[in-house]
Amino acid sequence: MRQAEFRRIAVLIQGLAVAGLIAGFAVLRAATNNDSTATHATTRNDTYIATGVDMRMPSEFGNEKHSSKAEQLKVTIKEWTVPTKGAHPHDPAVGADGALWFTEQMANKIGRLDPKTGEFKEYPLKVTNSGPHGLVSDREGNIWFTGNFAGYIGKLDPKTGDVKEYKMPVEKADDPHTAVFDANGVLWFTLQGANMVGRLDPTTGKIELKDVPTESALPYGMQVNSKGVPFFCELGTNKIGSIDPKTMKIHDYSLPAVARPRRLAIDAQDRVYFSDFKSGHLGRLEPNTGEVKLWDSPGGAESNPYGITITPDGMVWYSESGVKPNTMVRFDAKTETFAKADIPSGGGVVRNMAATKDGRVYIACSGVDKVGVVQP
Repeated sequence: MRQAEFRRIAVLIQGLAVAGLIAGFAVLRAATNNDSTATHATTRNDTYIATGVDMRMPSEFGNEKHSSKAEQLKVTIKEWTVPTKGAHPHDPAVGADGALWFTEQMANKIGRLDPKTGEFKEYPLKVTNSGPHGLVSDREGNIWFTGNFAGYIGKLDPKTGDVKEYKMPVEKADDPHTAVFDANGVLWFTLQGANMVGRLDPTTGKIELKDVPTESALPYGMQVNSKGVPFFCELGTNKIGSIDPKTMKIHDYSLPAVARPRRLAIDAQDRVYFSDFKSGHLGRLEPNTGEVKLWDSPGGAESNPYGITITPDGMVWYSESGVKPNTMVRFDAKTETFAKADIPSGGGVVRNMAATKDGRVYIACSGVDKVGVVQP
């Protein structure tokens, strides 16, 4: 078996592992990666302000038992069971027509739901065992997705059902993960297993790749700010990276030692909010200053915050995947207060979410084969 295939299998196992195993892996990596940088951090009412890297181990950080108080979140959460059993819906996306699109990672399909009618449509993929993971809609309504297991980027034309595949230019570039468009129509994406980031120009089909400087960084969630700069999470370490859109040079922003960012969302002021999967925080990075602020998540240190998005009103939404049932949490950045609600189905790990223009939130509940809409 080729080395790339071994890595792909390893990443699949990691993606399906229980949250505790992933957290343990992250703690081990913290001990090996972070041993020489100075620290400047203070505690303010369970909120951590970091201007450098906090090199203390989790046991020294003193936040294991902490959690933030949260009001009851008054929302309507409506869920639908996807047509294919065992589909494992991974990521949702908002289509150009407002529909809820989602990847069916274990069914080798892309799905579409019309939330108004409850009607589903599924699009089987030509490449066997593609493992569709992340997805995003372009301006014309095409759906672009990452073929996580098969190592390609796909473009689905909903009108015809045709799918065009863009294979990675080198064998080691396996595990394409999260994808996002910039304002110029360039598709940026992470490659978790390959420890790379990449971009694809849809007009030419050209793919360019860049190695992430930090070993085993596990590049994960990605978003682009208002200036066209892509930011991405480095789940394997305590960093968030940014990419120069012209040169593809990567700049790292250090987070407190306990943090392992998994997903991120960027607000109207280009502040980067992230879900700290390992130690149970909502975090915020100020790229202009490098300042990092952490808030204890309402579910506590083992709540495993995961999917995250920001609605047009500036509210930060995320899900706690380490509690049962999974929760939907809303954070008001102006008042720094939390509100939360349980997901009716239990969620089964809400890995990602997407905000609509009218303030709703689309979710994919992977472990229970459902997709849903959160209506404030």
